[in-house]
Amino acid sequence: MKALTIDRSGGPDELRLTEVPLPLAVSDELLVRVVSASVNPIDAKTRAGSGVTGAFDGFPVVLGSDFSGIVVSAPYESFPLQPGDAVYGMARVPRTTGSYAEFLPVTALSVARKPARLSHDEAAAVPVAALTAWGMLALAEVGPGTRMLVHAASGGVGHFVVQFARHLGAHVVATGSARNHDFLRRLGADEVLDYSTTRFDEVLSGLDAVIDLIGNVHDNTGSRSLRVVRPHGILVNAPSGSWPTMADEAAAAGIRATHYKVSPDARVLDEITTLIDAGVVRPHVDAIFDLAEGAEAHRLIEQGHTRGKIVLRVSPEA
Repeated sequence: MKALTIDRSGGPDELRLTEVPLPLAVSDELLVRVVSASVNPIDAKTRAGSGVTGAFDGFPVVLGSDFSGIVVSAPYESFPLQPGDAVYGMARVPRTTGSYAEFLPVTALSVARKPARLSHDEAAAVPVAALTAWGMLALAEVGPGTRMLVHAASGGVGHFVVQFARHLGAHVVATGSARNHDFLRRLGADEVLDYSTTRFDEVLSGLDAVIDLIGNVHDNTGSRSLRVVRPHGILVNAPSGSWPTMADEAAAAGIRATHYKVSPDARVLDEITTLIDAGVVRPHVDAIFDLAEGAEAHRLIEQGHTRGKIVLRVSPEA
């Protein structure tokens, strides 16, 4: 099968289109023909030598977690998803091969029926980012009346956080660049702050929660966020490693704080599918590349200005 692989860590040009053996589905796994996959920041970090590189058994490696495609084989005859069904989900790179390939074996716990309203390109943009947003909001106990701040709100995870939080009845303050303000308001943000002109910690206070998708890698965003949370409020941070001193700083400030790492969950994906098909939530796809253009997709995501998600077209839909 065709796959986009790396033979060593390095820059985007390490990604190359090649032929690799067709994977074998075992136990509870389905074999899925991947139509579309999305690109996540962890993919670029791993390709470059950080991320989950330390768990590699060797090269070549196929990256990619998100996928949308068609079931080729099911674990058993009465399994709810059968050959021909359109599905989407999340692979477990590097425990399994990734979704930058024509075929993918995936555990039944990681795959759900694709939302009927979405194309495969759109559906591939959902699993990792939406599951991350869902989990972070659950940790923050967001509900009706929650006053919360979302950093990097127009990105892959952030644009789902805003939509889910709006659906849950929260009052959402979002940070973003000026070009994304209208976008964020359409998603449901009640207030939008331009991080280039407004110091959020000078205009906000007493919030119940912060969803921090930046940490301290830029302008001490994480540390400054503690100043806007009420006593015993909560800050939820991802990606891990972006703010090593978070726990100590939060404890000193009397604020609860935790990192979050996403895990596949077909049951939650089913709930997200229901919201998508009801028109409550919708992914935004910023750019679509052919699988052979994976290096360009990685260059784009490394610029850090993606609105929503970047998608790779892996194989024909039919």
